[in-house]
This record gives sequence, C-alpha cells and structure tokens, in this order.
Amino acid sequence: MPTRHSLDVVIVGAGVVGAACAYYAARSGLSVAVVDRGSVAGGTTGAGEGNLLVSDKEPGAELDLALLSTRLWRELADDFPPEIEFESKGGLVVASDEARLDALGTFAAGQAAAGVTVARVPADRLHDAEPHLAPGLAGAFHYPQDAQVQPALAAAHLLRAARRAGALLRLGEEVTAVLTGPGPGGVVSGVRTDRGELRAPAVVNAAGSWGGELAALAGVELPVMPRRGFVLVTEPLPRLVRHKVYAADYVADVASGSAALQTSPVVEGTPSGPVLIGASRERVGFDRTLRVEVLRRLAAGAAGLFPVLTGVRVLRAYHGFRPYLPDHLPAIGPDPRAPGLFHACGHEGAGIGLAPATGLLLAAAIRGERPALDLTPFRPDRFPGAADPKGPHDGA
Repeated sequence: MPTRHSLDVVIVGAGVVGAACAYYAARSGLSVAVVDRGSVAGGTTGAGEGNLLVSDKEPGAELDLALLSTRLWRELADDFPPEIEFESKGGLVVASDEARLDALGTFAAGQAAAGVTVARVPADRLHDAEPHLAPGLAGAFHYPQDAQVQPALAAAHLLRAARRAGALLRLGEEVTAVLTGPGPGGVVSGVRTDRGELRAPAVVNAAGSWGGELAALAGVELPVMPRRGFVLVTEPLPRLVRHKVYAADYVADVASGSAALQTSPVVEGTPSGPVLIGASRERVGFDRTLRVEVLRRLAAGAAGLFPVLTGVRVLRAYHGFRPYLPDHLPAIGPDPRAPGLFHACGHEGAGIGLAPATGLLLAAAIRGERPALDLTPFRPDRFPGAADPKGPHDGA
C-alpha cells in the first residue's frame, strides 16, 4: 500500500534553492517534506563555486533579489557554523583597457543608483588590492558586498535547520507524477514517488536544471535549459587571491543567450587553500563530455590575470549544469496554470547567491502573505506560448 503523508508543502529538489525554501517554510510553521532522487546538493549546487554576487547584475529584478539575499546570507552566516565557509571577501572586476573600464564605470553607476556599494580602483592601486595581478591592467571596480560560501555545506546546514523545525527529508526518492485534479489547470494535491504518495496543497519545483521536466509532470511548460560550465581546482596554496576576481567580459557572458562556448577568467581563493578557476558557459544539453579545449581556455585566462598561477598544478576539474531560462531571470512563485504549483528554479549560475531570498519569498507566497519583493518579473507563465496549460495530468 502506498505511503501517504498529509503536509502543507512538498519541495522537489535538495539543492541549495530547495534547502532554502524548506528552511524558510519550516521556520514559518508550515509542515514540509523535501524529496530528491539523489543526494543533498547532488546536482547544480554541488558543482558550483559558491558565488554570492551583486557585481554581475544590472539594475532590475535580479539585482533586487541579490541585494535581499546578500542581507539574508549574512544573517545565516551568523547563525550557522563556520563550516559553511562564508567569506565576505568582496569582488574585484578588472578591465584590460580603457574602453572596457569606461563600460564598467557606466554599469557600476547604474548599480550604485540601485543600492550597490561599488568603488573604482585606479590602475596604480590595483596591486594594493591584489598583489599578484598581472601588470598593465587599466583598472577595476571593487564590490565589497560580494561573498562566497561552500555551497554543498550551506545546503546541508539549511536542511539540517529545516529538519530541526520539523521538515522531512526523503533522499533517493524520485518524483514520478504531480498529483492534480482532472483536466487542464487541475489543482495540485501532492506528488507520487517511486515509494508512494505525499499529499500537500502546495508543491515547489526546485529541481534546478530538471525544472522543466518537473513542470511538465504538472502539465505546464517551463523552458528551463541546462547550460554547462567547468571549474578547475588547483593544489592548496597560500592565500594568493584575496577577492573574487574576474574580467569585465564575464558580465557580458552572464547576460548572453548564446548557446556557443564562452569563457572568461574568474579566479578566487578558498579558506582550505585551493584556487577555483572558471568560468565557461555552453548549451549542449546534458552532455557530460570533458572538453580539454575548455580547460585550456580557463587555465590560460587565469594565468593571464594572475601570472603566479602559471606553474601551479590543477588537481581536478568538474562541471555542472546551470538551469537557464531565456530571459535570465528565475521562475519564482505560484503558477496560475496549475494552482498549488510553485516554482523556484531557473537561476542559472546565480542560484547559490539567490537561494535565501528565493526561499523567503516562496514561503510568503505559499502562506498567502505579501512577499518582500514583487514577484511579477519572475512569473513562471511569462514566456511566449506558455499561457495555456498543456501536457499530461495525473487525475489522482
């Protein structure tokens, strides 16, 4: 006989976004279950660098979300143990020439007007900020609000705190159906898994790069696509890199919708010693093939920024799939096409940074309260052709 549980909300996905949704929902008094076919942080979260950034976001809805999350991450860091490796180390965005520096200045001015703290660093002061930077750079902009966290450990501690507040965690359990009423637009009543049923009037899609597949189980379309990225990990080193340092081109790459391979140097140290080197982006589906060309580009870009890394050994490389939506904004909030279905996915490479704000907003939406930010820009039905429900429904 299938197992049935009566809950307020079922969250599908145990990455950092699902963990944050569970944390804020459980703390608000909702009864919560988190279901994942894998392990905690077994998808995009476990393959992330742990970036908590405002520096790469233009004024608008995503930046507002990032600024809220920045405040929440600092609150969480005060409550959680140091194992999550929260570092408020700031970001440094460097320009190789005057044209790029001017473009960064225009970008930074718009951010400052929206509430971001940012300061220009002239070329003759760059080595005060980063002594090992390459010579000849035109200048940079410093973002003290940028930070970093160990993403898998952060997700684990969010879930631990959620469990202390009463949440259930069901790992290695695959959702096979979203239970809805008959016909298009049927009301959601829970999920069916390979172990039974979990009944709840709210289901949260926090399935990351697989968010489109989960949405389809509820009969709605959400055009989430995986965008593959690689990261290099060096041998442990003394603290050579003080900030998260990246080239101006990275901002354009983040905003690009191109499916082609793009690489721009992103370099940061970690408390445990290794230096993390990114970043690459390409849309190749869920192809896990290791591309040596990408690794070479990443290594060359990092050495170009920090020549001291030229002779350093790379111990390993890993990759993950960022959940990409066509307008670069996540889907957050209720889906009017399937009442009771809520989305918290499509954050692309910003999910770790945006997780707390997403969880806080989702908990408020589920409870029928006014969220701290307007969710209109994040509506899951905002994409062309997504207005009418379609796809299979489960009539249970």
